[in-house]
Amino acid sequence: MQDKKLEKEGRRGFMRTQGLITLGTMAAVTLGRSGGAWGATMSKSPENDVSILNTALALEYQAIAAYQVGAQSGLLQKPVLDVAVKFQGQHKAHAQALAGLIHKMGGSPVEAMKVADYHFPVEKLKTQADVLQFAAGLEKGAASAYLGAVPVFHDKDLSKAAASILGDETMHWAILLNALGQDPVPAAFIG
Repeated sequence: MQDKKLEKEGRRGFMRTQGLITLGTMAAVTLGRSGGAWGATMSKSPENDVSILNTALALEYQAIAAYQVGAQSGLLQKPVLDVAVKFQGQHKAHAQALAGLIHKMGGSPVEAMKVADYHFPVEKLKTQADVLQFAAGLEKGAASAYLGAVPVFHDKDLSKAAASILGDETMHWAILLNALGQDPVPAAFIG
């Protein structure tokens, strides 16, 4: 019963953030405040940590699906496709690690949704640049979400894990911006 409740809470948290992240738009944040959807309150228990981890896992599944859409679009040139597949593999590694942590803590990991259930704006992906811009928006959203999660975990070792993934999401975002010919480090802070 508790696992079902945690899974439901994880999905609810995912749905709150999914629309923003899917569109690659996270609200602007003032310095010193985290913009991640998870950063509203400090986790009070390991059960809450599981819920936060499930939200992160759902976001990783979303990223895996998004890179699949990009890879199958036929719009990516070989070197760019190789990078997209590499990034997708890293998101798979994140998902595997998060699912393992959830199991270790006695929780049940959320399941991945079908690609169509994410409602990605595939009709707007007409060029390689469109796919890269879409992916960059997702990565920026993921970085912001992990930034919000880092300080709220009850178990500080989970904060370290989230910070490690945050670093990877930020690198993905910077590389995608660079590939688009944009400033790969557009600001001194992410938010």
